[in-house]
Order: sequence, then structure tokens, then C-alpha cells
Amino acid sequence: MFSIFKNKSVLITGGTGSFGQHFAQALSEKSEAQKIIILSRDELKQSQMQSKFRDTRFRYFLGDIRDKERLERGFEGVDIVVHAAALKQVPALEYNPFEAVKTNIIGTQNVINTAINAGAQKILLLSTDKAANPINLYGATKLCAEKLFIAGNAYSAGRTTLSVLRYGNVLGSRGSLLDVIKKQKATGKVQITDDRMTRFWITLDQALNFAIEALNLMKGGEVFVPKIPSMKIKDMFDTIVPGVELEVIGIRPGEKLHEVLLSEDEARHSKEIEMFYVVEPQHLGEKFMNNHNGKSLPENFVYASNKNQQWITPENLKEITREN
Repeated sequence: MFSIFKNKSVLITGGTGSFGQHFAQALSEKSEAQKIIILSRDELKQSQMQSKFRDTRFRYFLGDIRDKERLERGFEGVDIVVHAAALKQVPALEYNPFEAVKTNIIGTQNVINTAINAGAQKILLLSTDKAANPINLYGATKLCAEKLFIAGNAYSAGRTTLSVLRYGNVLGSRGSLLDVIKKQKATGKVQITDDRMTRFWITLDQALNFAIEALNLMKGGEVFVPKIPSMKIKDMFDTIVPGVELEVIGIRPGEKLHEVLLSEDEARHSKEIEMFYVVEPQHLGEKFMNNHNGKSLPENFVYASNKNQQWITPENLKEITREN
């Protein structure tokens, strides 16, 4: 699984975030990567990572994906790029839309162009369920990022392969709902938006494994959608903070009652393989279609958090939270 990184130079944008650090640690412990480059704008977290990881293969680049000139320096000689950098807080991005566009769209364009110019072999974008039929700016910018990555395969002329991994909320990551609940618990009352709400959930370990699997499987232009479980938000609250008063505050602007990872329109040109649903890019031509031996999805198929076949039980969640 990690053999893909042997003797390769790997760069992680947003490398000091929850996923980036987890990915970097796995590369350090399990891969024979030649170089592991952490690109982020957070100097404090880079300093903390340098204290935590003593691997001499690590390189730390302080920079912003908005700065194409800085990326050109950092991407020199890079073979594999995992693009995890993004602005992600829904309410903040609704209030600061220009900043969302600069980072999530223009920044992604900079990553694509720089990686192609540097001769990188593979680039994987980490996306979100909010990119499927988006109703908030965050989701819309990530949908644009996905489209840029898919189209990037036409620009690279076969020299660089670009694909997308789209998944749901990460349990235990910084700023996640689980993190918020634990912090609110101390006040004796926690806020819930709507007790009917469902979400897709994934652990950092699962996100890591899906990313590596996607890097191994990618042919170019796909959106990989992992098969992951759902959970009712109320069940999560009842499990994590039993007996604590719940204050229902209503759905916030830009939120959905249920999330979608694969829309009905996308399902028409998607395949089901063992770990993923794979959305194939119709507009790139036959070269990018039918690259995966899977089965077509049934008519009117939608992969939504409230219509999922997999559900996290309270017992599962207790086990996960103990690990986190």
C-alpha cells in the first residue's frame, strides 16, 4: 500500500492540519519516501511538528497556496502532491467570500499549475461532501476545486495525473463536531442545530487509508467517494454527553439537514468498486472513462447520509472516541 511512495518526494499542502499531520506521520513510519515536504502558513504548528517528528526526510516550507511564486520553489522535484489546504469553516466563509475564493479556488489553481510545471506524477485533492449539490460558499468553492482538478488532466498532456477524494466529516479532527461537543460539555449544556440531522463520518485513520488507496488506483479525472457510515447528530450527542441539556438552535445558514456524497446526476456516470464509488469524467473523453472494473449504479441512485446502508452505533462511537 505504501510502496507507491518508495524513493518519491511527497508534498502535503496544509501539512500542519489534522489530516496533514496524520498523513505525514504515516509516511514517516511506514513508507520509504525520499522526502516529505510540509507546506503550510502556520509557523507555530510547523515548529511543533519539528519537535514531534525527528525524521530527517521532513522539510518544512512556510508559505500560502495563494502565493504561486512560493509554490514554485516548494514544488521543485516533487513527485506526489496531496492537496489538503483549504479554508473550511462554513459561517466564516459566508462572511468572507473573497478569502474563500482566493484560497480554495485560486489557490487550488496555483497548486495544479505549479505541480504540472514541476513534472509531478500524481496530485490528489481532498474534497468534501459539501461539494455535492452545494448550498454554501465553502461547498461551492470545493466543487470548483474538484472541477479544476479534473480538467487539469487535459492541461497536463498525460504527464501529471490529477484526481479527487471526496469524503464526509472527520471524527476527532480540529474543529470537528466531536471536538465542539467535548468543549461545550464543561458548560453543562450543548447546542444542537436539528435533532433530525444526519452526517457522514470518517476517522483520520480511514481518511488516510482512503487517500493512499486513491493514489494507488487513480487513472486521472476521477472523483473517489469512499463507502463510509452515517450517524444521526442527536445519537452522537446522546452518546458523548448523556444527560447533558441539549439546546436546539435550528439549522444555521448554509447547512443541510442531510449531506450528499454522490448526487443522482453524478451516479449516472459512476462505478461501484470495492471501497469506493468512482465518478468518471464524461467531458474528458473515452480515454478517462471505464478505467475501473466496477458495476454501474442503479437508476435514481443517490448516496446521502440519511439513505446510507452503514450506520455508526453508539457502541462504535464510544470505541472511536476512546481512541481519540
